[in-house]
Amino acid sequence: MGISKIFLALTASAGLAACGDNISEQAIGGAAIGAGAAVITSGSLLQGAAIGAGANVIACQTELVRCK
Repeated sequence: MGISKIFLALTASAGLAACGDNISEQAIGGAAIGAGAAVITSGSLLQGAAIGAGANVIACQTELVRCK
């Protein structure tokens, strides 16, 4: 996966952030979004879920997005 695709995935995940009350919920929400994006783009489900989970946790923990 190229750098531009990774950047696009991270940006999209931040825009679709699914914040939960704790890190586990944030990771699960991000993984679901990432896997869904992978299905739509015919990508790897595992890779999409991993990128989505990581991006969502980072977005929520650094307050990049307002969850509440």
